[in-house]
Amino acid sequence: MYYETIFIVNPDVSQENTEELTNALVERVEKAAGRIVKREYWGSRPLAYSIAKRKRGHYVLLVTDGEPAAIQALEAAIRLEERVMRFLTTRLTELSDAPSPLMRRKSTPAEEAASTDETATEAKPEESKSEEKVEAKTEAEAKTKTTAKTKKTVKAKVEEKTEAAASSEEASA
Repeated sequence: MYYETIFIVNPDVSQENTEELTNALVERVEKAAGRIVKREYWGSRPLAYSIAKRKRGHYVLLVTDGEPAAIQALEAAIRLEERVMRFLTTRLTELSDAPSPLMRRKSTPAEEAASTDETATEAKPEESKSEEKVEAKTEAEAKTKTTAKTKKTVKAKVEEKTEAAASSEEASA
Protein backbone atom coordinates (compact mmCIF):
# COMPACT_ATOMS: atom_id res chain seq x y z
CA MET A 1 0.00 0.00 0.00
CA TYR A 2 1.33 3.42 -0.97
CA TYR A 3 0.32 6.61 0.79
CA GLU A 4 1.04 10.21 -0.16
CA THR A 5 1.35 12.72 2.67
CA ILE A 6 1.68 16.44 2.03
CA PHE A 7 2.24 18.72 4.97
CA ILE A 8 2.73 22.46 5.32
CA VAL A 9 5.24 23.78 7.84
CA ASN A 10 5.00 27.22 9.43
CA PRO A 11 6.90 29.78 7.28
CA ASP A 12 8.67 31.18 10.37
CA VAL A 13 10.61 27.91 10.54
CA SER A 14 13.79 27.87 8.45
CA GLN A 15 14.35 25.46 5.59
CA GLU A 16 17.02 23.61 7.59
CA ASN A 17 14.61 23.09 10.49
CA THR A 18 11.98 21.91 8.03
CA GLU A 19 14.45 19.31 6.75
CA GLU A 20 15.21 18.22 10.34
CA LEU A 21 11.49 17.89 11.02
CA THR A 22 11.06 15.83 7.86
CA ASN A 23 13.97 13.57 8.87
CA ALA A 24 12.36 12.99 12.27
CA LEU A 25 9.06 12.06 10.61
CA VAL A 26 10.85 9.69 8.22
CA GLU A 27 12.54 7.98 11.18
CA ARG A 28 9.14 7.59 12.83
CA VAL A 29 7.75 5.88 9.73
CA GLU A 30 10.77 3.57 9.47
CA LYS A 31 10.42 2.56 13.14
CA ALA A 32 6.81 1.57 12.40
CA ALA A 33 7.99 -0.79 9.59
CA GLY A 34 7.25 1.67 6.79
CA ARG A 35 9.46 2.86 3.96
CA ILE A 36 9.74 6.29 2.32
CA VAL A 37 9.58 5.86 -1.45
CA LYS A 38 9.67 9.51 -2.48
CA ARG A 39 10.53 12.70 -0.64
CA GLU A 40 10.22 16.18 -2.14
CA TYR A 41 10.64 19.64 -0.68
CA TRP A 42 8.50 22.02 -2.71
CA GLY A 43 9.79 25.17 -1.06
CA SER A 44 8.06 28.09 0.53
CA ARG A 45 4.85 28.70 -1.40
CA PRO A 46 1.81 30.92 -0.97
CA LEU A 47 -1.22 29.33 0.66
CA ALA A 48 -4.62 29.24 -1.04
CA TYR A 49 -6.06 30.87 2.09
CA SER A 50 -4.47 32.16 5.27
CA ILE A 51 -3.90 29.65 8.09
CA ALA A 52 -3.22 31.06 11.56
CA LYS A 53 -2.63 34.48 9.97
CA ARG A 54 0.07 33.04 7.71
CA LYS A 55 -0.02 33.43 3.94
CA ARG A 56 2.94 31.16 3.08
CA GLY A 57 4.25 27.79 4.13
CA HIS A 58 6.98 25.21 3.47
CA TYR A 59 5.45 22.35 1.49
CA VAL A 60 6.81 18.79 1.82
CA LEU A 61 5.68 15.60 0.06
CA LEU A 62 6.32 12.10 1.44
CA VAL A 63 5.26 8.94 -0.39
CA THR A 64 5.22 6.00 2.01
CA ASP A 65 5.10 2.26 1.41
CA GLY A 66 3.89 0.09 4.25
CA GLU A 67 1.04 -0.99 6.44
CA PRO A 68 -1.59 1.43 7.70
CA ALA A 69 0.10 1.32 11.12
CA ALA A 70 3.10 3.19 9.65
CA ILE A 71 0.80 5.91 8.32
CA GLN A 72 -0.97 6.14 11.66
CA ALA A 73 2.40 6.63 13.35
CA LEU A 74 3.29 9.37 10.83
CA GLU A 75 -0.03 11.15 11.30
CA ALA A 76 0.25 10.93 15.08
CA ALA A 77 3.71 12.51 14.94
CA ILE A 78 2.45 15.27 12.63
CA ARG A 79 -0.51 16.03 14.90
CA LEU A 80 1.85 16.48 17.86
CA GLU A 81 4.19 18.75 15.92
CA GLU A 82 3.33 22.43 16.44
CA ARG A 83 5.34 23.59 13.42
CA VAL A 84 3.05 21.73 10.99
CA MET A 85 0.05 23.87 10.05
CA ARG A 86 -1.85 21.37 7.84
CA PHE A 87 -1.40 17.88 6.42
CA LEU A 88 -3.25 15.51 4.15
CA THR A 89 -2.69 11.80 3.54
CA THR A 90 -4.19 9.96 0.59
CA ARG A 91 -3.87 6.37 -0.60
CA LEU A 92 -2.31 5.92 -4.03
CA THR A 93 -3.52 3.30 -6.48
CA GLU A 94 -0.24 3.22 -8.37
CA LEU A 95 3.26 4.51 -7.76
CA SER A 96 5.10 6.73 -10.23
CA ASP A 97 8.85 7.27 -10.27
CA ALA A 98 8.42 10.59 -12.09
CA PRO A 99 8.67 13.78 -10.08
CA SER A 100 5.44 15.35 -8.92
CA PRO A 101 3.77 17.87 -11.26
CA LEU A 102 4.96 20.73 -9.08
CA MET A 103 8.58 19.58 -9.24
CA ARG A 104 8.32 19.06 -13.02
CA ARG A 105 7.04 22.60 -13.43
CA LYS A 106 9.90 23.96 -11.32
CA SER A 107 12.62 21.98 -13.11
CA THR A 108 11.32 22.31 -16.68
CA PRO A 109 12.49 25.89 -17.40
CA ALA A 110 15.93 25.20 -15.96
CA GLU A 111 16.32 21.99 -17.97
CA GLU A 112 15.19 23.73 -21.14
CA ALA A 113 17.64 26.54 -20.56
CA ALA A 114 20.45 24.03 -19.97
CA SER A 115 19.63 22.10 -23.14
CA THR A 116 19.39 25.36 -25.10
CA ASP A 117 22.77 26.46 -23.75
CA GLU A 118 24.33 23.15 -24.78
CA THR A 119 23.02 23.38 -28.32
CA ALA A 120 24.07 27.02 -28.55
CA THR A 121 27.64 26.18 -27.59
CA GLU A 122 27.70 23.30 -30.08
CA ALA A 123 26.54 25.59 -32.90
CA LYS A 124 28.30 28.78 -33.80
CA PRO A 125 27.25 31.34 -31.18
CA GLU A 126 27.10 34.28 -33.58
CA GLU A 127 24.85 32.44 -36.04
CA SER A 128 22.44 31.17 -33.39
CA LYS A 129 22.06 34.62 -31.84
CA SER A 130 21.37 36.26 -35.20
CA GLU A 131 18.92 33.49 -36.11
CA GLU A 132 17.10 34.00 -32.80
CA LYS A 133 16.86 37.74 -33.44
CA VAL A 134 15.50 37.17 -36.96
CA GLU A 135 12.94 34.66 -35.65
CA ALA A 136 11.86 37.06 -32.90
CA LYS A 137 11.45 39.91 -35.40
CA THR A 138 9.49 37.69 -37.78
CA GLU A 139 7.17 36.56 -35.00
CA ALA A 140 6.64 40.15 -33.85
CA GLU A 141 5.85 41.28 -37.41
CA ALA A 142 3.40 38.42 -37.89
CA LYS A 143 1.62 39.31 -34.65
CA THR A 144 1.44 42.98 -35.67
CA LYS A 145 0.00 42.11 -39.10
CA THR A 146 -2.54 39.75 -37.55
CA THR A 147 -3.60 42.39 -35.04
CA ALA A 148 -3.97 45.03 -37.78
CA LYS A 149 -6.08 42.67 -39.92
CA THR A 150 -8.29 41.86 -36.96
CA LYS A 151 -8.82 45.54 -36.19
CA LYS A 152 -9.72 46.28 -39.84
CA THR A 153 -12.16 43.37 -39.91
CA VAL A 154 -13.84 44.50 -36.69
CA LYS A 155 -14.11 48.09 -37.97
CA ALA A 156 -15.65 46.90 -41.24
CA LYS A 157 -18.23 44.77 -39.43
CA VAL A 158 -19.16 47.65 -37.12
CA GLU A 159 -19.58 50.01 -40.09
CA GLU A 160 -21.73 47.44 -41.91
CA LYS A 161 -24.00 47.06 -38.88
CA THR A 162 -24.37 50.80 -38.39
CA GLU A 163 -25.16 51.26 -42.11
CA ALA A 164 -27.69 48.42 -42.00
CA ALA A 165 -29.32 49.90 -38.90
CA ALA A 166 -29.44 53.35 -40.51
CA SER A 167 -30.96 51.99 -43.74
CA SER A 168 -33.55 49.97 -41.82
CA GLU A 169 -34.54 53.11 -39.87
CA GLU A 170 -34.90 55.07 -43.12
CA ALA A 171 -36.98 52.29 -44.66
CA SER A 172 -39.32 52.17 -41.67
CA ALA A 173 -39.73 55.96 -41.66
